[in-house]
Amino acid sequence: MSGLGRDATADDILAHLASLASDTDRAGMARYGIRTDRAYGVSNAVLRPLARAIGRDHERARTLWASGWREARLLASFSDDPRLVTEAQALSWADDFDSWEIVDHAADLFADSPGADRLVETFAADEREFVRRAAFAMMAWASVHRKKVPDEHFLVWLPLIEQHATDARNYVRKAVNWALRQIGKRSPALHESALALARKLAASPDRTARWIGTDAVRELTDEKTLKRLHRRRPAHGG
Repeated sequence: MSGLGRDATADDILAHLASLASDTDRAGMARYGIRTDRAYGVSNAVLRPLARAIGRDHERARTLWASGWREARLLASFSDDPRLVTEAQALSWADDFDSWEIVDHAADLFADSPGADRLVETFAADEREFVRRAAFAMMAWASVHRKKVPDEHFLVWLPLIEQHATDARNYVRKAVNWALRQIGKRSPALHESALALARKLAASPDRTARWIGTDAVRELTDEKTLKRLHRRRPAHGG
C-alpha cells in the first residue's frame, strides 16, 4: 500500500513514484514502444490502484502532467475530472504526446470531456502521428463509455475513419482500425454501417485501408461479436 490518500499532493505522489523506480521494469517497457527516458518503471497494475486511492483532482492532475514523468502523466489521465477538462488543456497536453500509451490514456479522459467532439475533429486533422492517433482512440473509448449517446452520433465518425484509412503510420492505422471495430460492436444498427465500411476498405487498392478493413471484417463477423450484438437487439412487442 502506498499510504497516499485524497489529500496527497503532486509532490507526495512524485516522491512515492520515485521510491518505486525499477530499471528492470523500465527496460521491459521499452520493448513495447514505451518511452522510458522520463519513466520510473512503475507498471499500470500499480498506477491504477494508486489513482483510485488519491481520487480525482483537476488541478493536481495538471501539475502531475507538467512534471513530464510517464507515470505522473498516466496518473494525471487516470485522476483528472473529465468534466473540467477544457479544449485548451487537451490541446496543450497533445503537444506533449510522445508515446502511444500516454495518448491512449489521455484519449480515454478526453472522450468524456465537454469538448470531445470538436477535439476528435481537431486531432484527426492534425498531421502529427500521435495527435491523429488520439482522435481515433477517443472514438474507440467513446463507443464503449458513452452509453446514453444515440447511435447517430457515432455514424458521423465513419467518414473520418474512411478519410484516414490510408494513413500508413503504424500508430494511426491501428487506432483507425480500433475505432472502426469499437463503433461496429456498439449496437446492431452501428454494426451494419461499420461492417459495410470495413468491407469497402477491405476491397481498397490501398494496402493500409485494405488491412484495416480486412481486420475489422474479421472481428465484426466473429461469432462471439454477433452473439453479443444479438443480445443487445431490442425485442419487438407482439
